[in-house]
Amino acid sequence: MKIALAQLNPTVGDIDGNARRILDAYGRAARAGADLVVTPELSLLGYPPRDLLLKPRFIADNLAALERLAGHVGPTALVVGYVDRTDRERGLPLRNAAALMADGGVVARKVKRLLPTYDVFDEMRYFEPGDEPAVVPWGGATLGLSICEDLWTQGSAGPAARLYHGNPVADLVEAGADVLINMSASPFVSGKFAQRAELVRAQALRHGRPVVYVNQVGGNDSLVFDGASFAVSAGGNVIVQLKAFEEDLALVDLAPGAPPAEMADLPAGVEALRMALVLGLGDYLRKTGFREAVLGLSGGIDSSLVACLAAEAVGAENVLGVAMPSRYSSAHSVEDARTLASALGIRFLTIPIDGPHTAFEEVLAEAFAGRGPDVTEENLQARVRGTILMGLSNKFGSLVLATGNKSEVSVGYCTLYGDMVGGLAVIGDVPKTLVYRLCRHINATYARSPIPERVLTKAPSAELRPEQKDEDSLPPYDVLDPILDAYVRDERSYDQIVAAGFDPATVSHVIGLVDRNEYKRQQAAPVLKVTSRAFGFGRRMPIAQRYEPKGGQ
Repeated sequence: MKIALAQLNPTVGDIDGNARRILDAYGRAARAGADLVVTPELSLLGYPPRDLLLKPRFIADNLAALERLAGHVGPTALVVGYVDRTDRERGLPLRNAAALMADGGVVARKVKRLLPTYDVFDEMRYFEPGDEPAVVPWGGATLGLSICEDLWTQGSAGPAARLYHGNPVADLVEAGADVLINMSASPFVSGKFAQRAELVRAQALRHGRPVVYVNQVGGNDSLVFDGASFAVSAGGNVIVQLKAFEEDLALVDLAPGAPPAEMADLPAGVEALRMALVLGLGDYLRKTGFREAVLGLSGGIDSSLVACLAAEAVGAENVLGVAMPSRYSSAHSVEDARTLASALGIRFLTIPIDGPHTAFEEVLAEAFAGRGPDVTEENLQARVRGTILMGLSNKFGSLVLATGNKSEVSVGYCTLYGDMVGGLAVIGDVPKTLVYRLCRHINATYARSPIPERVLTKAPSAELRPEQKDEDSLPPYDVLDPILDAYVRDERSYDQIVAAGFDPATVSHVIGLVDRNEYKRQQAAPVLKVTSRAFGFGRRMPIAQRYEPKGGQ
């Protein structure tokens, strides 16, 4: 059997557009000799559709599109992800399903069994789980169909391996499946390529069956789907590998002695992270209807990185960088911003803010009488800049990109309605130390490094008061970031972090900053998720709370 892996980039809710994308891939695969074409999870709707699933018309439209799609399918079979209705009096009314189509009709409909509710997933809110193994006799073989989470029960598969009592893949094999097929929508996380490969190889080796794994690609809101679909033999060897971070289509012949398929090289490390951020940013603009982006270009490391990513994602001609110097801005910062803009080829404006900043101080002078300058005056500068960026956005229809990194967002080293304004926080899940690594990597990929060396070597500063440095308020980033990783990503306690060798006072200070600034993060722009624990709808902390652990685990 020749199986085509159709790695697609759907837009959530664009049912007709997604159907056209599926049909295009199906036609190319059928002409290439495929017996079966497999698409990702919920490929007809895009993943995750979230509360669109609560709209009855949305469900009806998806079912009608499925029937129309089936009418275009010939003898080459097609497997499509969609949402089905249940026929039970009790339970949730919908099912996350797959339809196998051939010869103008739907041959079989199968249902996802394991519904994740951890991290960014919330499928139990919408779907009723399936309770039968999804096996389908087809083309002289018995196909075992599974959907994403159904596969994540073997080996070191993260939290999923410990969450469920059943094992859908084992049930498929017991029911007679010869070939295991998984339709997936698995978001990118740094290091996940290797984790997925280990998982799929473990399933193949345990059950002695080939596994075909087809993943969604593209950005949808905060999530980036990396694709990187592949298939492994019954012996656990990868026999076809699709590209990462772009649509792709490839055939794999499961017959013994079949010629090897072409194998794409997968990016690794900071290059994979760069590609994920570029894809997520580009798709966010395209799928929300924006053509251009605008950002504050301070001459600092964070805005330099975001400018590079934006220029690659949507084209340099569609990016506007705005330098907004104040009385505290250094001359080299404006110079560095201009140099970067020129190297990237993006448009560049300089709009000084001393006038509006002074005006705000004068307007508030009477109300502030008797109180000396403090962080209030610093924040006024950031809010003037935010207002200017939003004015440019309104006038020209561009999307404001927030440039804060994960380290700053974690501890609240950012200004509400100031540098936090924007439609997307591009690097809000990238710690400061990783920002530096990404910038050096980007510089190494250009014939002429776009980011000035001074940006990489000068001490980080918000430049909101004379001689200000980030380390005036925060631990050094090479100390701060590991503490944040332990507390935010790994949910380690104070005692555990101190036991790892960190200064107790520093740990206490950092934890306090993280907890106190939840109110800021819940007013922030959506964050592109690239780590296993990002701020946003995957981390659901209360704002009004007073839990203060007294020690222990």
